[in-house]
Amino acid sequence: MQIIINGEPREVREHSTLAELTSELGLTGKRIAVELNREIVPQDSYGQHQLRDGDRLEIVHAIGGGQDDALVIAGKAYQSRLLVGTGKYKDMDETRRAIEASGAQIVTVAIRRTNIGQDPSQPNLLDILPPERYTILPNTAGCYTAEDAVRTCKLARELLGGHRLVKLEVLGDAKTLFPDITATLEAARTLVADGFEVMVYTNDDPIVAKRLEEIGCVAVMPLAAPIGSGLGIRNPYNILTILENAKVPILVDAGVGTASDAAIAMELGCHGVLMNTAIAEAKNPVLMASAMRKAIEAGREAFLAGRMPRKRYASASSPLEGLSL
Repeated sequence: MQIIINGEPREVREHSTLAELTSELGLTGKRIAVELNREIVPQDSYGQHQLRDGDRLEIVHAIGGGQDDALVIAGKAYQSRLLVGTGKYKDMDETRRAIEASGAQIVTVAIRRTNIGQDPSQPNLLDILPPERYTILPNTAGCYTAEDAVRTCKLARELLGGHRLVKLEVLGDAKTLFPDITATLEAARTLVADGFEVMVYTNDDPIVAKRLEEIGCVAVMPLAAPIGSGLGIRNPYNILTILENAKVPILVDAGVGTASDAAIAMELGCHGVLMNTAIAEAKNPVLMASAMRKAIEAGREAFLAGRMPRKRYASASSPLEGLSL
């Protein structure tokens, strides 16, 4: 069913409560005021208010003299700008602890490779990553054709009860794992036309990034370096050009190796970073997840603060005038 939030239409599940909606919006525990159909709703009664088709909500909160710095993807706000994957960990417990340490709210799942509950004898990923707490982002990892990627997204939508947000990647070859751009563009057109909200993995070509945005992708995710390489951002100038021309979120995807790489991406102005191997293959994945969380936050703050200009020569921190020898 469809409701209106702050003047914008939004699809929600039937029989959703106001408490469930505020949780999905990342507003649980925050000081907000909600008006439902021109009636103020007390915060302690959100769970008793079931939403109906056509409801109109106004949600407001106080901010400290600046702007809310949430990451907004497909109309939903997230406080964390770090997105993480679920592969390569030694077991489910390490997966859970690392993801919790990362603070991530969006977690990618490779539908064709990860058990998320089809086999009752195996651990269920959704037991440690409950959808009411995390946004599960199905991805098309391992797909080498547009057809396979589209089929995988449709399976994910069925598996997750109508889920529309997906991460699209169509790979060109098994050695480099670079994207097949022609197939990626084809799959993106098909998925957007079918109502999917597509976050798309691509190379760092500014022209391709703009084409994917024009197709209707809700986020564009250029690689920093080959998937799993840990080489860091190899071409920051292309990433800057993509950012300068974009009207949708730009998130670095693939190639980050350590916390400084993540901070650099954020200092460039990227809206977020998606990573898996850099955390999962660290000697201490849980500690690395915590480091990545802090690096993302520090990099974002540095970008918003605006760095000092670079200079060729020294500039004394203290005035030199008036000093006597």
